Amino acid sequence: MGMTMTQKILAAHAGLDHVEAGQLIEADLDLVLGNDITSPVAIKEMEKMNVDGVFHKDKIALVPDHFVPNKDIKSAEHCKCVREFARRNEITNYFEVGEMGIEHALLPEKGLTVAGDVIIGADSHTCTYGALGAFSTGVGSTDIAAGMATGKAWFKVPSAIKFNLTGKPSEWVSGKDVILHIIGMIGVDGALYKSMEFVGDGIQNLSMDDRFTIANMAIEAGGKNGIFPVDDLAVAYMKEHSAKEYTIYEADDDAVYDEEYTIDLSALKPTVAFPHLPENTKSIDEIGEDIKIDQVVIGSCTNGRLDDLRIAAKVLKDRHVAPGMRCIVIPATQSIYLQAMEEGLLKIFIEAGAVVSTPTCGPCLGGYMGILAEGERCVSTTNRNFVGRMGHVNSEIYLASPAVAAASAVSGKISCPCML
Repeated sequence: MGMTMTQKILAAHAGLDHVEAGQLIEADLDLVLGNDITSPVAIKEMEKMNVDGVFHKDKIALVPDHFVPNKDIKSAEHCKCVREFARRNEITNYFEVGEMGIEHALLPEKGLTVAGDVIIGADSHTCTYGALGAFSTGVGSTDIAAGMATGKAWFKVPSAIKFNLTGKPSEWVSGKDVILHIIGMIGVDGALYKSMEFVGDGIQNLSMDDRFTIANMAIEAGGKNGIFPVDDLAVAYMKEHSAKEYTIYEADDDAVYDEEYTIDLSALKPTVAFPHLPENTKSIDEIGEDIKIDQVVIGSCTNGRLDDLRIAAKVLKDRHVAPGMRCIVIPATQSIYLQAMEEGLLKIFIEAGAVVSTPTCGPCLGGYMGILAEGERCVSTTNRNFVGRMGHVNSEIYLASPAVAAASAVSGKISCPCML
């Protein structure tokens, strides 16, 4: 019986010739990730272990990104805990304000994630790095503590679902629309503890930023991880950003999949997830009624990359946000922020009546920089629209692409650029 791409990576890191779905293994880790919310818990657990330092100071990344720059005393104390731990253990990859960014955009940019790696992070969207052909998944803070101490983690080998992507997306359709369509199709538990493996000739029509977005939201379908084959575009990205060696794994021809789906990218339309689940999707032409909104957020680990800002700027150029609209743009990293400034994108946002934030997770998890009041509606490029996710329990979040978010900011209601 053949192995999937994910199973091959896990087998190699467990020192085994073969693994099967459901098998329990202990695998070596290439990278362990924590942030300002999850790391303090892991650090306290490590203290209980009485271990002498971390397993490898170069293979741990600590990125305070959720409440930074610190919004209150509690968040400042959390960051202080992480900062002092990093100094104490001489952690190479600790990124402070001024260098930091949203973790899942920052680590690939810094060259810390490459094909063939096994990566765990105490954040559910750690699955982002599957865009580069890595096995990456979110785990709990106790598992992170064990990972930082030993460099190993236990896994149950996941079974897989194959998504065969064909065709080329139309102008205003992006990776966000692809993954929202998939989640709407299979549901938020449709890939529960399974590897979502994306294949097909349509992948060549998806940018790396598209792929990061798709892999990022695998968890929103319940997936253990999302993963893409390593093609020339992925190799070029890794060579540009990383000096690490990478290993390309390919699924066997006789690999077993629980389910297989074929998705024609050319048939997809801009897609919006209505409250209060990512699976509650409608294409833009299915909405019908005018849904007026109060706020737009363009950013997050899902859609705060350069392509996302370029698309939003293309829509907002020579336009202005609707009266009373709050449009918040959050570049995902300092590098993206700088390049957006050099390309004139920030000028376009500001002239359109938007505000631009320092890199941070911001309002995505109800942190700050755009919390919603009772009854307010927001179109957001983030990844979750649960009850109370961005503020008041009686507020509403509509998940969409940067193109739809920007168009909605201009019209004051859910729209796509073709409707302006």
